[in-house]
Amino acid sequence: MDTLDIVIEEDRWHSLIPLFVPSVEQTLIHAGLRPNTCELSILACDDLRIAALNTQFRDKPTPTNVLSWPAEERAPTRRGTVPALPEPGPDGQIELGDIAISFDTCTAEAAAAGKPISAHVTHLIVHGVLHLLGYDHIDDADAALMEGREVEILGKLGLDDPY
Repeated sequence: MDTLDIVIEEDRWHSLIPLFVPSVEQTLIHAGLRPNTCELSILACDDLRIAALNTQFRDKPTPTNVLSWPAEERAPTRRGTVPALPEPGPDGQIELGDIAISFDTCTAEAAAAGKPISAHVTHLIVHGVLHLLGYDHIDDADAALMEGREVEILGKLGLDDPY
């Protein structure tokens, strides 16, 4: 996937970076998109950086596992419904947006849950890409839809239901 820009700010991510491309590709394919027509970036960072981003963009001065910034609002108008597929621009490309993921929080969550870090990171990348596509988990109907999509995608990647 040549339209995925990965910025590594935290060196501890290097062994997990190979998980990013298949996670993104499978999510896009599951949504009905061709990965080579989609553009997005992932910032692989630490808790200090993601806490600064969480403060700046969400007024929450704490670290989190993953943040997403869709290139445009794609949420459906009715709760619990699938977002419409994004339209390509004049160049045929679909700009999806940006994701940041924190190594520290991801590894702590995986350890606390007794999950392999690779499975948790894959889940969070899928989760972040779904946010870029307009999925959310603000209310129960949206959460059920998004979590169902995550389970389906993770299953195709050979991973168990994270919930």
